[in-house]
Amino acid sequence: MGRLIYGTGDTDVEFEDRLLAHLKVVISTKLRRNEAFMLSWEHGTEEGSGRSTIWIHPSIPLHFRFYGNKSPALNRVWIEDLMLAANSTGGLRPVPEPDEHAESGVS
Repeated sequence: MGRLIYGTGDTDVEFEDRLLAHLKVVISTKLRRNEAFMLSWEHGTEEGSGRSTIWIHPSIPLHFRFYGNKSPALNRVWIEDLMLAANSTGGLRPVPEPDEHAESGVS
């Protein structure tokens, strides 16, 4: 499990390395464009369930920490789906990985 650490460490979220690698591409793209957006995720039962949302802004420190040392192959369709979510009013949220040969489109 990788970690997304936001701000001064108050927000430390676990994601599977593969998902985190794809989130990193989308988040980095948005921040390079100086675009702020919301990021939401669901908590696991070990955290009491529920969900959280944070405001991602280019001026706030961000750290991606991966458990594994190898970068996974990236799924272009998944990146497109995550980017569509990030550009929506609901903001970026993890979505299931689609087949790489599927058409993009978050539902």
